[in-house]
Amino acid sequence: MKMILADKIIDERKKNGWSQEELAEKLGVSRQSVSKWEGAQSVPDLQRILEMSKLFGVSTDYLLKDDETVRPVSEVEEDTGKAIRRVSMEEANAFLNENGKFAVKIATGVLISVLCPVPLLLLEASKEAGLFGITDAIAGGAGTVVILLLIAAALVFFIPAGIAASKWEWLEKEIFDTEYGVDGMVKDRAEKFQPKFVTAITSGTVLILLGVIGVVVSAMVDGHGDALTVAMVGVMLMCIAIACFMIVNAGIIKDGHSKLLQEGDYNKTAKTNYVLRAVAPAYWLTVTAGYLLWSFLTMNWGFTWVVWPVAGVLYGAIAVILNGVHEAKYK
Repeated sequence: MKMILADKIIDERKKNGWSQEELAEKLGVSRQSVSKWEGAQSVPDLQRILEMSKLFGVSTDYLLKDDETVRPVSEVEEDTGKAIRRVSMEEANAFLNENGKFAVKIATGVLISVLCPVPLLLLEASKEAGLFGITDAIAGGAGTVVILLLIAAALVFFIPAGIAASKWEWLEKEIFDTEYGVDGMVKDRAEKFQPKFVTAITSGTVLILLGVIGVVVSAMVDGHGDALTVAMVGVMLMCIAIACFMIVNAGIIKDGHSKLLQEGDYNKTAKTNYVLRAVAPAYWLTVTAGYLLWSFLTMNWGFTWVVWPVAGVLYGAIAVILNGVHEAKYK
């Protein structure tokens, strides 16, 4: 079936989830102008056709020729020489639902991982306070066993979640198109989730600060040994664990929206940055190995967690540099 220009403007506008007012604002025209175009009462000038071509990511031929009924892919997609997958509404909803479950499992695994040293710290605090007759051997031995058990428990969440999420990895790596209505649906869900995301980040940050404040205050008050301070370090880690759960869960859900919309770290330019994609797994494997090695050698789990925020900041800097080099190369 042939599609005239008016139909194509309507189709592309709705596909992106824009109202007539929003499209008019992007093109620098009135809403009435867009309404007339879509009603086939008038035809946009050449400049507006060129702007819509860029805005919609389609060719001018597709917009102007009635016999062009197949939406062409973008320049980046054409350069790959590969067939472009199209995400249907059913697939998009399935991914978002599974991504929500994946987020909870990963966040739970992170929570358990951060809690690993807490039993050891509490046993150490009890030993320092002379409670329950706990000796160095009991505190160290029992604490280490509990750490290993908790690591095993974390893996129970990480491994199944990773396997379940692997079937959607192509959303991160491949350039794809979406069927009618998908972008609008995802944008709507992303907008509704944004307040929850902000609340999770804010609450998590406050929890971490409260935990740190507790340790500082305990160090000032505890003048007769380290028992209170060690115990408060354990409490701080509990706060950090809960904060990590909230932040990681919200972050993964938000990332799911970005993956489907191909925005942020998942935009089409970033997907063609094969250097960053190769560096990222190696980087985080190295960080994880370094964290575990340092923690087991020093048994100072209450301090070695700082590896993660430092590693996150460094990775952000590396990503910015590599993305900058990649974008400059293809300009």
